Amino acid sequence: MSVFIIAEAGVNHNGSVDLAKQLIDVAANSGANAVKFQSFKAENLVAKNTQKAEYQKQTTNASESQFDMLKKLELDMETHKELIAYCQEKDIMFLSTPFDHDSINLLSDLGMQIFKIASGEITNLPYLRHVGSLNKQIVLSTGMSSLKEVESALNVLINSGSLKENITVLHANTMYPTPMEDVNLNAMLTIHKEFDVNVGYSDHTLGIEVDIAAVAMGASCIEKHFTLDKTMDGPDHKASLEPKELKAMVNAIRNIEKALGSSKKKPSSSESANIEIARKSIIASQNIKKGDLLTDGNIATKRPGSGISPMQWDEVIGTVASKDYNTDELI
Repeated sequence: MSVFIIAEAGVNHNGSVDLAKQLIDVAANSGANAVKFQSFKAENLVAKNTQKAEYQKQTTNASESQFDMLKKLELDMETHKELIAYCQEKDIMFLSTPFDHDSINLLSDLGMQIFKIASGEITNLPYLRHVGSLNKQIVLSTGMSSLKEVESALNVLINSGSLKENITVLHANTMYPTPMEDVNLNAMLTIHKEFDVNVGYSDHTLGIEVDIAAVAMGASCIEKHFTLDKTMDGPDHKASLEPKELKAMVNAIRNIEKALGSSKKKPSSSESANIEIARKSIIASQNIKKGDLLTDGNIATKRPGSGISPMQWDEVIGTVASKDYNTDELI
C-alpha cells in the first residue's frame, strides 16, 4: 500500500482564500495525496490573554496575543466549501485539523472521512470522545506525549466507537523546527510494536531526509508543512518546505516505496541478464591434455559465469580431463 502523504498547508494561507488556493495548486502539483488546513474558532481555542509560543514570537509580531494572531487565520464555513470544491477540481483530497467541538461538527457536516487530531489535543478527553464517536478514519499526532498518553488517547478513541484499524498514529516532535537530535524516529517503531497500529511521521525538521528515512522504516503516512515562500509573515512559514522541496520529498518517497519491494531475496529481472557476465566459471589456466589430472595448478576461476560454478571447485579438483583444453577455455 502506498504511503499517504499529507501536504500540511496549516495556517500558511495567512487568512487569504487566494493564497489557500495557491497552496492547493502546489500540493496537487507535488503529487501529495492530501492538502491539510486547520479549522478553529479563536475564541474556542485559546484564552484571550494566552502568550504565544516562543517560535511564534520569533516569526510574528511579538506584542500581538495568540488570540489576535489566530483570529486572522480562521476559515469560515463558506471558505471551507470553496476550498473543498477547489481541491476536487485539482484532484487532491481536502483535509483539515479541527481544534474545537464546533469545528469537529463543521468538518463532519462537510463530509470529512479522515479526521486529523493535532498533538496538542492528545490529552483533551471531551475532544477525543467527540472525534472517536464519529467512527471515521483518524490520524493522531503524538508530539510532546509519552507512550502512556498515546495509549490513553487510543483507548478513548476506540471506546468512543472508532475502529483500531482505522487509526494511524503519527510520531511527531512539536518544535518548529525540530532539532535532528530530538527526532527520535525509532519511537515510531515503538508505537507500532506496543499498540499494533498503523504508524507514520509528522515532520517539523528542516529538509526532507527524515521523511524519507521514516518511509524506509515503515511509515504509512507522512505529514509535512509547506508554504509558498519561507520568508512570508506568519508562525509556520519558516519551518515549512517551499514548492520545489515538497515535490522533491514526494518524488523521493515514491522512489523509496518502489525500492522497498518485497521481502523475498532473489535476482531481479533487470539484473538476471548480468549473472553470466559478472560471475565466474572454472577454466583452464594453461593448456590441458586429455587424461591430465585437474589441479589448482592448471585450473582457475574467471568470467564468464556460463560454465561450471566455482562452488563445485572441490568436485572438479582431482578429476581427469575428458578432452584437450586451451588456456582460458571453460572446463
